[in-house]
Amino acid sequence: TGTSKALAARLSARLANAGLPARATDAAAFDPDDLPSVPLLLLVLPTHDAGAPPPGAAFLARWLAETAADFRAGALLLSGLRFAVFGVGSRAYGDTFNAAARSFSRWLRALGAVEVLPVGEGDVDEGDLDDVFEEWCGRVLRVVKGEEVEEDGVDGETNGFDGLEGEESDYDDDDDEEEEEEVASAEVDMEDIAGKATAKKQNGKVESALPNGGQNGARAMVTPIIRASLEKQGYKIVGSHSGVKICRWTKSQLRGRGGCYKHSFYGIESHRCMEATPSLACANKCVFCWRHHTNPVGKSWKWKMDDPLDIVNTAIDEHRKMVKQMKGVPGVKPERLAEGLSPRHCALSLVGEPIMYPEINTLVDDLHRRHISTFLVTNAQFPEKIKALKPITQLYVSVDAATKESLKAVDRPLFSDFWERFLVYMQKYLQMHMMKLWFTNINSFYCVLFTSIPH
Repeated sequence: TGTSKALAARLSARLANAGLPARATDAAAFDPDDLPSVPLLLLVLPTHDAGAPPPGAAFLARWLAETAADFRAGALLLSGLRFAVFGVGSRAYGDTFNAAARSFSRWLRALGAVEVLPVGEGDVDEGDLDDVFEEWCGRVLRVVKGEEVEEDGVDGETNGFDGLEGEESDYDDDDDEEEEEEVASAEVDMEDIAGKATAKKQNGKVESALPNGGQNGARAMVTPIIRASLEKQGYKIVGSHSGVKICRWTKSQLRGRGGCYKHSFYGIESHRCMEATPSLACANKCVFCWRHHTNPVGKSWKWKMDDPLDIVNTAIDEHRKMVKQMKGVPGVKPERLAEGLSPRHCALSLVGEPIMYPEINTLVDDLHRRHISTFLVTNAQFPEKIKALKPITQLYVSVDAATKESLKAVDRPLFSDFWERFLVYMQKYLQMHMMKLWFTNINSFYCVLFTSIPH
């Protein structure tokens, strides 16, 4: 907004006058991929309808929210970043007063960034916005110079760059308590995953909260709790047991940057790749998968089953919607955006075990009919499924450990004969993928190579 831009320009000028390098940038022109290389981020952020950030900051907000909820990003992604946020709003809006500023603060802290000052709160209706902002700017300058700052009249520690070696902020923010209250009042939220929800648990599996668990006695795989968790991570739920999500490499190539290894190895263009799964369930409870380990599990398919053609149609539609949302994002190339609307490759590799879905062959056939190549990842617990699997473009097996004991510890499989299943699976996999003339006679050389690598 005009007010926030004027305040940001004033802050930039004060930093420059103090001999400190600074650059005022519109959030709409800022690439969040650059955040790990930014030493200090100062945000002047207004709040729009229902506590949302302004349209120009919508992509940055979505990136932070999804990355903070994605366990793959880790809690130290932005550990080298120091930041402070000043919110511009009106108390007349009640609970949403400066909600956008508080949300940005929460997301950044969740990614390991260190908050050097509590969120500043300016009220445009009180008539003292300029004075409040000037006082906040003065504290920013003292922080940057390494001087001590005061918190509510009490001497604080030196929070300049000379004294910011820790990974966590020294402030006890009230925002965390407010967030917990919001979560507790929500119908289903991330806290439910940790056990606060009323979903029934039997045999270590989360049961459906829906009446009768779905249609005709078969319950839906995606419960409200699982849906809330996945949607916060950026997933789009397809039907009752499938999902699709736009990959960070897809976003990268849409902006003219590099793609993932599939581009380097196989020439697959990441901006035309759709990442999806027809089954969010699995037969393992891997220690590295998900944050709270409440994903649906089972030894066989026991849920309501959606039509494979409907899954493909909806997944492509949802993927296109996510690609369209990249329009206007800094660096996105129009020609790549247009190409991204027509996916040419489908990676069946999100959470869950895609091969569990009983109609996986029909689903893959439909993708191939649309001239979309396929990439399927499996955890080697369903050897009968791989025997019945029709040819796909690429088949990957997750080999998470080299011994029976370590595989059990890492994957926590449901099957008691998990190791035998794994070995049968790998035998079939090798039969499908190794050329006898070239590879079967030199396995010993690979063994020597692997054992000679320092570790």
